[in-house]
Amino acid sequence: MLSTYTYPRYTYRRPPELDAPRAVHRHPVVVVGAGPVGLATAIDLAQQGQRVLLLDDDDTVSIGSRGLCWAKRTLEILDRLGCGDAVVAKGVQWNVGRTFHREQEVFNFNLLPEPDHRRPGMVNLQQYYVEQFLVERAMALPLIDLRWKSRVTQVQRSDTSAMLTVQTTDGDYSVQADWLVVADGARSPVRRMLGLDMEGQVFKDRFLIADVVMKEPLFAEGAAERWFWFDPPFHPGQSVLLHREADNVWRIDFQLGWDADPELEKQPEKVIPRIQAMLGHARRPQASASASASASDLAHENPGPAADAFELEWVSVYTFQCRRMKQLRHGRVLFAGDAAHQVSPFGARGANSGIQDADNLAWKLKAVIDGLAPQALLDSYDAERGAAADENLMNSTRSTDFLTPKSQVSRDFRNAVLTLAREHSFARALVNSGRLSVPTHAVDSALNTADEDRFAGTQHPGSPLADAPVVQGGRAGWLLQHLGQRFQLLWYRPGVEERAAMNDVVPTLVVGDTAAEHEDAALIDSHGRVRERLDLQPGTAYLLRPDQHVAARWRSPTPAKVRAAIHRALARH
Repeated sequence: MLSTYTYPRYTYRRPPELDAPRAVHRHPVVVVGAGPVGLATAIDLAQQGQRVLLLDDDDTVSIGSRGLCWAKRTLEILDRLGCGDAVVAKGVQWNVGRTFHREQEVFNFNLLPEPDHRRPGMVNLQQYYVEQFLVERAMALPLIDLRWKSRVTQVQRSDTSAMLTVQTTDGDYSVQADWLVVADGARSPVRRMLGLDMEGQVFKDRFLIADVVMKEPLFAEGAAERWFWFDPPFHPGQSVLLHREADNVWRIDFQLGWDADPELEKQPEKVIPRIQAMLGHARRPQASASASASASDLAHENPGPAADAFELEWVSVYTFQCRRMKQLRHGRVLFAGDAAHQVSPFGARGANSGIQDADNLAWKLKAVIDGLAPQALLDSYDAERGAAADENLMNSTRSTDFLTPKSQVSRDFRNAVLTLAREHSFARALVNSGRLSVPTHAVDSALNTADEDRFAGTQHPGSPLADAPVVQGGRAGWLLQHLGQRFQLLWYRPGVEERAAMNDVVPTLVVGDTAAEHEDAALIDSHGRVRERLDLQPGTAYLLRPDQHVAARWRSPTPAKVRAAIHRALARH
């Protein structure tokens, strides 16, 4: 039990299949796992009109804060799924991160250096809240059959379907899935049932997570920032990460080393002195301490708050891995999230990447089910999100190597970088306390149509579209609110005849500068940011995929060019 959160208990209902055991119970899509990734996949499909069976072996949300940092692109996806406002309202917004070496700040960054974005660089919110908001959204969609206390115990694949055995308190039953999405977490029972594995490495280090409820403000300033210490005086020779969460809960990660006893380190008598030492120093950053002092020595020397000034909310010890499945698609079975790839928590690339998997997969699966695209379109899920997994693993591995040097030479190099970073910009670029989650730009995807014109900026085919403020019908809003769930042509000041010729090809969304200048414009570029970020000239058009990624762009589109680009984006070529 947590002092700041009451876990919901969702109702198990007897499945109808048990009352017709001899019938073949066929479902177009079955999703296993009602965590953030499975829920996001089911919601996305349901919003597109697809019926989904969603199975989970529990009857509540995740235990402990777990996934914490939700990146800007993930927040934009959650907006499209109907949960973004709830997450942002409850969470703690931040853009700035600071890195310290011993007692001095050596590096800082801003995730959102430019103005006029709807969402911040990051929102910190405990995973159980995010799951709860997603569950509430899923239960409001009649096309989702969400079944709790339903454990998948057997899976058999064929070329045309997957057969599942599901265990409940009322007995076992079988369902046939035309398509099976596996999002049942890092230990993925379904993956093991199918004899599939991951490739990569397990890092020999241990970290302690402590969620702490503070009974008084922790900082006068910097409360909504990420703070990371290398070799701090309150935890010498190791690293520490500090984040603020909702409900005045603070996440503290202590590096322990590989030889630490996980069960012993979770005991309050070990955890509380560490926290007291850290809090005492954090309140007085210039406090001195012996580099060889223990956590209890530091707590006595610079005690900070008394033990009753805070309480432990949740404690866990973990190791981490950087691994992924060689293939994310196995015929009619598709893997997503931690079931498909695992990274270290430094960089917030796990849950964010998983929700972006769902964003990439759902529209493609729907297009295949509806007969609008061949099954080859799902190979692009493996290609695009496999490349994203490789990018995340590369960044996560580099971060881990910097955080936990494997040799004295590596440690000397890291410490030299940290020392130089205090005064030299070239060294700051080498400091790596976790490269934070950013969306992968699938610029090499086979679904893209190559540019035939010159464009400035970063909105290449394969990139997620950048948001910007717009006005529609006199009401202020945001560009991405008007995009998603279908192919659309975003068109800047098109000619009347050109626009009429495009009507039978694709839905168009016209952008203008002012209502007076372009009276039929659906969207007014109120701050000039759409024009700036997309390098727009009169007549310029962007073809957007249902997941808000750029499929193609032209200075002067024609119906034939747009039609060909849609065919390519659906893998029909």
